[in-house]
Amino acid sequence: MHRRIIVPSALAASLLLAIPASAADFAPGAPGIGDSYYPTSGNGGYDVSHYDLRLTYQPATDLLEGTATIVATTRQNLSRFNLDLGLEVSEVRVNGRVAKFATSGSHELEVTPATPLEKNKPLSIVVRYAGKPSEVKIDGWTAWARTPDGGVAAQEPDSAAWWFPSNDHPLDKATFDVSVAVPDGTQAISNGVLQSQSSRLGWTRFNWRSNKPQATYLATLAVGKFDITTDRTANGLPVLNAYSKDLGDNDGAARASIERTTEVAEWLEGVFGPYPFNALGGYVPNVTSGFALETQTRPFYSPRQFANGANVSVVVHELAHQWYGDSVSVRDWKDIWVNEGFARYSQWLWSEKEGEGTAQELADYVYAIRTAEDPFWTVKPGDPGAENQFHIAVYDRGALALQALRNEIGDEDFFAILKGWPQRFAYGNARVADFVRYAEQVSGKPLAELFDTWLYEPSKPAASTAAAAGPSAPAGRTAAPRAARPKPAQPKSWKKIAATNSAHESERHGGH
Repeated sequence: MHRRIIVPSALAASLLLAIPASAADFAPGAPGIGDSYYPTSGNGGYDVSHYDLRLTYQPATDLLEGTATIVATTRQNLSRFNLDLGLEVSEVRVNGRVAKFATSGSHELEVTPATPLEKNKPLSIVVRYAGKPSEVKIDGWTAWARTPDGGVAAQEPDSAAWWFPSNDHPLDKATFDVSVAVPDGTQAISNGVLQSQSSRLGWTRFNWRSNKPQATYLATLAVGKFDITTDRTANGLPVLNAYSKDLGDNDGAARASIERTTEVAEWLEGVFGPYPFNALGGYVPNVTSGFALETQTRPFYSPRQFANGANVSVVVHELAHQWYGDSVSVRDWKDIWVNEGFARYSQWLWSEKEGEGTAQELADYVYAIRTAEDPFWTVKPGDPGAENQFHIAVYDRGALALQALRNEIGDEDFFAILKGWPQRFAYGNARVADFVRYAEQVSGKPLAELFDTWLYEPSKPAASTAAAAGPSAPAGRTAAPRAARPKPAQPKSWKKIAATNSAHESERHGGH
C-alpha cells in the first residue's frame, strides 16, 4: 500500500478548494427589489423563471389551499431570502430540504435554507400554504374580490400575495403553470391556454399554461360559474372568453364588446406588430368594482364597464397593454407612462380608424377642456408619484405626449416606433428614458425637450399638439396661438373613451 504524503502548502490549497465560502460571504437577499414607489415590493438575491401552482379552492368557504413550486436562480450568495405572500404557510422546502421560515411586515415570508445558497446556482422552492384570501389585508387593502359564486384575483400593482408566493414585481417575470381544483359545476379561469380539465370525486381540475414571461400582478385567477365561448384566430391562437352567469343587464353589452377581441387584436397587430402571447380572450366576473385590468392573455373586466352599453374602446385599451405593459413592462412603477400613455393612445387610434374622431382631434379636445389652472397639468406622467400612478393625466396627458411626438417626427417614423418598441424590449422591462432614446434613434431627431415638456413639466404646455403645428414645428408649440382658433368640438368617440377612465381604479389607489 502506498501512502500519499501531502506537504502543508498543498494540503492548504486542497482544503481551500473543498470548503465552500465562509458564512461571512453569504448574506440575506434584500426584502425589496428596489422600486421607487413600493420599496417592499419584490425581493433581491434571486430570479424566478417558472411558477407551478397546484391549488384547491372552495367557493362556499373561500378556502384556498396551495402548493407552489418555484424554479429560480440565485444572484448572490444567499443565507436567507424573502418571498411575498399573505396566506399562512405550513412548510417550505429549498432544493428538496426542509427550510426554516418566518413572517415579517405585511407580506414578507423569510426563508432560511438548511445550507447557504451559492450565487448563480439553480434554486427550487416548494411552499405549502392555505387561507381565506378575502380575509387577508395587506397595508389595509385587498386584491381578492369575493363573488356570489367564488372569488377573483385581479389588481394592480399587486395581486399575487393573496393567492401564491412570489417575487412580486414586474422586474422578475416568469412562465406559469396554474392547476386549480374546484367543485364540479364551477370553473377556474386563469392566463394562457387551457391545457386540460378532468373531474374526480366531485371536483374538476383546470390546468392553464402561460409560456411567455409574465409579471406576477398580471397573473389572474377567477373561480365561479361562467358561460364560456371559444374560437381560434386566423393564425390559430386559441380564444377563450368567460362571462359570469349572473351579469344581469350588463350581460349583452359585455358580450358585444369582448366578443370583438379577435378583431381588435388583429387591428392592433397592424399598429404594434405580432401579438406576443399564446392565447387571447377576456373575462367578466360578477364583481362590484368598476375597473378593468390587462391580465396577460385574458384581460379582466368589471361588469360596470358595460353599464352604459357596449364599449369596444375598453377592449382596445386592455389589449394594447398586451404589447405595452405586458410584453414590455415597467422597470420601476414610476415608469407607468410606458404602459398607460400608449394604451390610451391606442383608443385614439381606434377612434381614428372607426371615423369617430382623429387622434389629432382628440388631442386638441383634451388640451382645450382643461385650463392652465387645472391640477391635471401638475401631474407629471413621466414620474407621477405613487399617489397619482393611475391619475387621468397619466392617460390623457400621456397620450398628448405621443401626439406631440407624431407631429414632430411624422407618421412614417412614429408608426415605426410604435411597432419597433415592443420588438426591441419584448418580454422584458424598460424605462421612460429608454423610450426617449429609442424614439431619437429611429427618428434621428433630438427629442428630450419635447418629452420634458409633455411628461415632466408640472404645468400646461404653451400650446397644444394642434395639426397646424406640423412635423417641422418646435416641440410642443403650434403655428398659431390657441386663442386664435375656435374651441374644438367634442369628438364622437369621446364619451366611450371617457367611460374607460376608471379602467384601473382600485381600492388601493382610489378613483382615477
